[in-house]
Amino acid sequence: MTPTTTLILESGQRFDGLHFGAIGERIGEIVFQTGMSGYQETLTDPSYAGQIVVQTAPHIGNTGMNDDDEESSRIWVEGYVVRDPARRPSNFRSTRTLDDDLISGDIVGISGVDTRAITRIIREAGAMRAGIFPLDGRTTEQYVSAITSVPVMAGQNLSDAVSIGSPYVITPTGPSIGRLAVLDLGVKNATLGHLASRGFEVHVLPQSTTLDQLLAIKPVAVFYSNGPGDPSASDRHVEMLRGVLERRVPFFGICFGNQLLGRALGFETYKLAYGHRGINQPVLDRRSGKIEVTAHNHGFAVAAPIDGAVDSPAGFGLVEVSHIGLNDNCVEGLRALTLPAFSVQYHPEATAGPHDSTYLFDEFRDMVIASEKAH
Repeated sequence: MTPTTTLILESGQRFDGLHFGAIGERIGEIVFQTGMSGYQETLTDPSYAGQIVVQTAPHIGNTGMNDDDEESSRIWVEGYVVRDPARRPSNFRSTRTLDDDLISGDIVGISGVDTRAITRIIREAGAMRAGIFPLDGRTTEQYVSAITSVPVMAGQNLSDAVSIGSPYVITPTGPSIGRLAVLDLGVKNATLGHLASRGFEVHVLPQSTTLDQLLAIKPVAVFYSNGPGDPSASDRHVEMLRGVLERRVPFFGICFGNQLLGRALGFETYKLAYGHRGINQPVLDRRSGKIEVTAHNHGFAVAAPIDGAVDSPAGFGLVEVSHIGLNDNCVEGLRALTLPAFSVQYHPEATAGPHDSTYLFDEFRDMVIASEKAH
């Protein structure tokens, strides 16, 4: 078939293919996702805002789309790159096709391109800006010029783009242990379900919430969610978290929440070369010695010493790196030893993905109950 669409990388590499989903042009940071399944959860994960996602699995769309597996109310990816989209879905849960949802969500994609070759380029050169464009006569240089006019991901605060506008409450589905303040920085539905099932009355709060507003609900604990953007551009959320830690309110953070806890404790964050995105990442729990297969979606990480406990540079006592990534020794978890606070870089709710790490929600519940008894 005659190519109709092109994917252009900031570095100038070009891949011509067919349009998939909506027709138009989109520019964002291009990243690859290694999951063999779970494309619906990937598309609706707010952490992918601003990014063009390349699926390394060759066949995408086989199981269609449904109303049960969505992680939020919409598709968030800036663009979508696949090799072979399914001609028709084949699954008893499917209610519509992937192409239908891409079109209705105005998500521009491209198919029929060598996604493995694109992935190899990103692995060698690192995540970069890219664009999906209709083939309309422009030269590669003109496309690249349009791409480089868009800001890079580093330095961007995207929390406002993905967070809710007003708070809401989810009632607990287990015996209630109190109100939990969840700062929505791009939270996933599965995370909220796990928290509610542990007995929390989940108060989901906009990212614009102040410390006084958060404390006004009298939470037994605070949770910071996953989300997109650069943690170094979220100073206000860091300062609010320091206020939480100073009051010894129990805290749990996931992904972006882990990076913000790292900053609140006084550590720096940095951008990974191409990030971790997939549902097959090995992580070592240094306390138990167990290796967990985990789901990841992050392009930034915490720079903290991985050997032994160290003093928090911000004065919050001893801190240890609780989990490390076995592919690159990346910090995958932090635990304060003198405060009721911990976090992980990966996604223990893991939809789609393995459930090796759901015990962390139980540990959070147990920490909160122990903290309440101590007071």
